Amino acid sequence: MNTKLATILLLASASALAACAKKAPDDIPPPPLDTTPTPTPAPRPTTIAGPAVGTQAHFAQAVGSSTTIYFETDRYNVDTQDAAALQAQAQYFARFPQITFTIEGHADERGTREYNIALGEKRANAAKAYLVSLGVDANRIAVVSYGKERPVALGSDEGSWAQNRRAASVIIN
Repeated sequence: MNTKLATILLLASASALAACAKKAPDDIPPPPLDTTPTPTPAPRPTTIAGPAVGTQAHFAQAVGSSTTIYFETDRYNVDTQDAAALQAQAQYFARFPQITFTIEGHADERGTREYNIALGEKRANAAKAYLVSLGVDANRIAVVSYGKERPVALGSDEGSWAQNRRAASVIIN
């Protein structure tokens, strides 16, 4: 009889549990919205590869061989070829008004040290005056003369001397 009682109790509890079960809804609600952010692609670099603005390399890339102008023996006048180079420099400096620079005056090996220092200074000042006439602020330009002390071409011939009679614009970092 114990087994009959246990079976009756088991059936009674099963039917009681069945009566408590929830009925499935007629309409199923939509699934929850996905709130996880979608990854955005990394931005493409907007800088152009190359030297940084304000460096000598950037200046040289922008104006080419026009970073330096050349002079005849014992001269410091700006000729038409020099004027074209200085115009290219002035355009660069107009685009980048935060850049300051030095114009280095140089001479060839002939003449005394004092003479060549003075000649280098006249060459640098002639280049500066021309750039100022094109609108470059004079306060951005420093001038120095090295005379014959810093040749770019070693040699005692006209080709070497011609390369050393120059005024070079150098960006100040």
